[in-house]
Amino acid sequence: MKQLRQYLSALFLAVTLVSVVGCASTSKQEGTGEYVDDSVITTKVKAAIFNDPTLKSAEINVETFKGAVQLSGFVSSQAAINKAAELARGVNGVKSVKNDMRIK
Repeated sequence: MKQLRQYLSALFLAVTLVSVVGCASTSKQEGTGEYVDDSVITTKVKAAIFNDPTLKSAEINVETFKGAVQLSGFVSSQAAINKAAELARGVNGVKSVKNDMRIK
């Protein structure tokens, strides 16, 4: 009986450690909380771009990884590129903005 209890305790500890480590982030993979935070940031940046009447939001893609926002897609002018980047930087939680947009 004592061996069974030790075995179950060790098994429980192992499962707990695997669960905690599985949710941790690495340099190339986000943890669960970071993924949710990045989803919120992406949504807020998209909303800011969508609410600006001078930008065609359907042609601007937004992706976020650990607070770093990447903008891509096509716009009509350099002013639109600058405006989208400015709007993205203004969103709470954005650590940096990488602007890969192109003028068509």
